[in-house]
Amino acid sequence: MNFASDNAAGIAPEILAAISRANEGAALAYGRDAWTRRVEARFAELFAHEVAVFLVPTGTAANALALAHLTSPWGAVLCHAEAHIATDECGAPEFYGGGLKLVGLVGEGGKIAPETFQRALDAGQWGGPHHVSPTVLSLSQATEAGTIYRPDEIRALAEIAHARGMSVHVDGARIGNALARMNASPAQATWMAGVDVLSFGATKGGALAAEAVVFFDPARGANMPERRKRGGHLLSKHRFLAAQIEAYLAGDLWLKLARHANAMADRLAGGLAAAGLVPVWPVEANEVFVALPRNVDARLRAAGYHPWETDSLPNGVVPADDATLVRLVTSFATSDEEVDRFVALARAP
Repeated sequence: MNFASDNAAGIAPEILAAISRANEGAALAYGRDAWTRRVEARFAELFAHEVAVFLVPTGTAANALALAHLTSPWGAVLCHAEAHIATDECGAPEFYGGGLKLVGLVGEGGKIAPETFQRALDAGQWGGPHHVSPTVLSLSQATEAGTIYRPDEIRALAEIAHARGMSVHVDGARIGNALARMNASPAQATWMAGVDVLSFGATKGGALAAEAVVFFDPARGANMPERRKRGGHLLSKHRFLAAQIEAYLAGDLWLKLARHANAMADRLAGGLAAAGLVPVWPVEANEVFVALPRNVDARLRAAGYHPWETDSLPNGVVPADDATLVRLVTSFATSDEEVDRFVALARAP
């Protein structure tokens, strides 16, 4: 068992096979290959929109380069206070953005409410020679709490951002899990809801190392090739990135893998709830957050998961003094047997 992260899983067999096929023969370097051209066309088809696409090997690179491209060094990126860009990327957005400022907003379940966002814009000190200017709103899909922004929620936030002249970026490290859960197309959950730029994640979904920065207005991607190269994230053997993404998207494999991970999270949450261990948030993607009594936590820690600290619990939800809040993450490779074994251990006296 390992519920520490979907990063702990291996590579989906279809993607591993695609990497092997791409290894046959030679191809032009730095993205001038047939795989990359096919992937660019596939993204346009997937989102039913003209796009500019830039492949990179890590989610941190996708987020940091995208945000640096959207704002000046004296700009501010507003995000949830517990967003991955704010807590787990070692200052990469600020580094690549030449000193841009991340401004964290509070919100239950890892989400920013429109009222909170509007209040921050109205009440903050912005602009002029003394203060940063709000230039980007960055949302996480799914959030660090495993919750999801529905299209209408994104649209409400995007309308506020655009009225202020801001761009909207989405960190889609688990975009597949979010889309597999909601009844919305990729287009409806992104550009049709007001998203300007998406960091499209594949690594957590089953790839080896492959992400994409997707601009829904191709003109806004001007000079992104240079930024990616200058930042050290243009791979010479670029076809191996593209081959992963191509296989990931083929036949909607990405959604199939995400649905399995989500189903395993549902199974896990249901089993734990039946044992009296109810998740603190609704399970909307492939993450389950639950407060484990310390004796249960001690027994299960070897199964691999992370103790979790958060300030975005629902009102009135406070873990008991003798409990530890933990995060359990399922993946495309998680099996029914692993989940059931974990639940059985949790139920043990």
